[in-house]
Amino acid sequence: YNIAQFSDFSVDFALENIESLKLSVQDEKIARLILKEIKSRLKFLQNVGLGYLTLSRSAATLSGGESQRIRLATQVGSQLTGVLYVLDEPSIGLHPRDNKRLLETLFSMRDLGNTIVVVEHDEATMMAADHIVDLGPRAGIHGGEVVAEGTPAEIMKNENSLTGNYLSKRYEIAIPEKRRKPKNFLKIIGAKEHNLKEIDVPIPLGVLAVVTVVSGSGKSTLVHDVLYKGLARRVYHSIEMPGEHKDILNWQIIDKIIEIDQSPIGRTPRSNPATYTGLFTPIREVFSQVPEARARGYTPGRFSFNVKGGRCEACEGDGVIRIEMHFLPDVYVTCETCKGTRYNRETLEIKFKGRNIAEVLEMTVEEALTFFDSIPIIKKKLNLLNEVGLGYIHLGQRATTLSGGEAQRIKLAKELSRSAKGNTLYILDEPTTGLHFEDTKQLIKVLNRLVDAGNTVVVIEHNLDVVKCADYIIDLGPEGGEEGGKIVALGTPEEIADCQKSYTGEFLRDILRRKKDEKNAGILPNKNGGKNNSKKLRGEGRTS
Repeated sequence: YNIAQFSDFSVDFALENIESLKLSVQDEKIARLILKEIKSRLKFLQNVGLGYLTLSRSAATLSGGESQRIRLATQVGSQLTGVLYVLDEPSIGLHPRDNKRLLETLFSMRDLGNTIVVVEHDEATMMAADHIVDLGPRAGIHGGEVVAEGTPAEIMKNENSLTGNYLSKRYEIAIPEKRRKPKNFLKIIGAKEHNLKEIDVPIPLGVLAVVTVVSGSGKSTLVHDVLYKGLARRVYHSIEMPGEHKDILNWQIIDKIIEIDQSPIGRTPRSNPATYTGLFTPIREVFSQVPEARARGYTPGRFSFNVKGGRCEACEGDGVIRIEMHFLPDVYVTCETCKGTRYNRETLEIKFKGRNIAEVLEMTVEEALTFFDSIPIIKKKLNLLNEVGLGYIHLGQRATTLSGGEAQRIKLAKELSRSAKGNTLYILDEPTTGLHFEDTKQLIKVLNRLVDAGNTVVVIEHNLDVVKCADYIIDLGPEGGEEGGKIVALGTPEEIADCQKSYTGEFLRDILRRKKDEKNAGILPNKNGGKNNSKKLRGEGRTS
């Protein structure tokens, strides 16, 4: 192989070739140290679950989780001691099998004399920790306190800790008693983009379908490049080129395709939950109907910060001034004229129930629910934001300050507010990223509501709490990279668990076996998903 060909190898294949290399005695002496270094670095990449990546892969095409794990592999190779490492959700995008390898890498770094601080919601990572700091008790303005700290065993004993209650299984996300049956199937024929091996994949309709794979096995290629872009081409006549495939059968059944990802709901300070969900329009109409506003001739447009009239012109309704920094990120400072309210003095003089428009935008969803209790159109949209677990966010909170998980749930709330017509295909890529057990439980409820309205939800996910609640699983594998791209198993979680070749089935077996044992022992779940002897779970509780 020349250097260009070798660079196109995956980490796994490159390591295999290096280890099987046969050299003469003299060449062995010359290359010994170089080969040792190459092997160790390839093994580091393999151990953090990146064996499927090609060595020549462009850095711009890597996901956030992949980039973080490459940096982690670099640190492992440096063999430094006395270092404090901080990792933010390193398990993002990892199958439970690959997560084991990542934990072993973290242990090896710890054992060198380093300290590893991990922000994580993954159960296996928490159970493997030496010490846990649990923040809460809820999110946003209701959080910011240390609820519990100690070893996993100590956290599990603490009944005030929501995390401890889930780890100890006093609370849990219940496995559905019945699985929905698919109404029909889309069928992808001959998908062979990237590492997909010209596979035919059935996509069940009218159910919650989960695509599970070991890392790098082609999940995003199949769901995003082939399914989403392929349907968009047929339904919307999109000009975007889909991944290589022969056909998609029964696509005429689908009316709409919506991909709900964790990208921001807006990239400017003016974008916020109220404007994105359509909530701001009726709020502005309410203010325009106030007697003082009518006397002054103010229309709903007066209360918009996107057009001239009622907004502060010094910051053009942003509430902040952007200061461009050469070679550094831009800095935002509060506008001195409006003090961050976004509006001019005349607009702020108009009050509804004693609050002006800026004060209303500063309300949390929970506060606004009480404030607008008598206005059904506003209350309905606020209820949906509250139901997806976002009661703590501010109506006018800048989109740039929202996390990926929060942005995704705002998009879900917007979809729930639409008239239910059915026959819509929703696609979500790892929606549980950054979510605590309680938030995941709330998310599953929302996804089930979309399915119950006659829609189809396809989720790419590794979180076993979501996988066990699926009606149908598409398991790809068996490995990542060139060793993947095949269908390993199809069917309900119970059918996947019976498949000995499936890594997903291996982890599902333990979960389903535990449920069966509890049922046989007469331990039935209570309405909160926990055991009968557990205390009542507060629906609004969460940690972050």
